[in-house]
Amino acid sequence: MILRNHGLLNVGHSVEEAVWWFITMDRSCHAQLLAEAAGTPVKIDPEHARATRELIGNHQAGWFQFQPLWQRITREQPDLLE
Repeated sequence: MILRNHGLLNVGHSVEEAVWWFITMDRSCHAQLLAEAAGTPVKIDPEHARATRELIGNHQAGWFQFQPLWQRITREQPDLLE
């Protein structure tokens, strides 16, 4: 959800999933702004959008996609949780 004057709001069944959906939404917003700045964006047809959502838009996928980022964060900042 995008809240007017407040930014992005999202949820998940786990913290990891919620973080991933936030990151993905932020990246999507950035990509849309870049596309609009370059001209008229070509919209994805609803059928392909639904198929993509079915493939990668579930709770397990959100959790799974966050794992490499979590591994990188904890590797680069080992004292983060101390």
